[in-house]
Amino acid sequence: MTRTVYKTLRAALVACFGLALLPGHVQAQRDHAQHGHDAAPTAAAVGHPGKATATTRTVQIELGDTFFGLEKLAVKAGETVRFVIVNKGEFLHEFNIGTPASHAEHQKMMAMMVDHGMLTATGINKEMAGMDHSAMGMGHMDHKDANSILIEPGQTGELVWTFGDAATLEFACNVPGHYEAGMVGKISVAK
Repeated sequence: MTRTVYKTLRAALVACFGLALLPGHVQAQRDHAQHGHDAAPTAAAVGHPGKATATTRTVQIELGDTFFGLEKLAVKAGETVRFVIVNKGEFLHEFNIGTPASHAEHQKMMAMMVDHGMLTATGINKEMAGMDHSAMGMGHMDHKDANSILIEPGQTGELVWTFGDAATLEFACNVPGHYEAGMVGKISVAK
């Protein structure tokens, strides 16, 4: 990522969230980041992509630049939910279903995507997303996880998910700084 884009994104995050992305923090993320990741962590605990025809209910979630309009959600193991995510903020956001550990790993990949210019504060750099990143020392890198969706400002996205075993999960935005600013909610999965 160019210094100018990084500084712009950093300034936007500081202005919006009051957070500063310290260079050491970004470097630590870069040093420990994986160059790709599995689509869905621990399928038994988290679940799997659902079929729209199996949907038992629709949950609409509005999001702003520092919050989800929903803080917690209770579902049943095996339930299929259609999520409609509306980005009413001014920045790019993500809706990702996973465990706290999977979010921590996903945040590393997201930091790399920002660092290399694939994601900006307000959107997806489609030219960069289609590039071969092996020349930059990076393997497969995209954002096509079944448990996750990126939503640009003013856009709406959908994700259909069938929940797995009883567990406590999170839905979160893993764009750098957003999770730390409070863009995370709890999902209780009961039998």
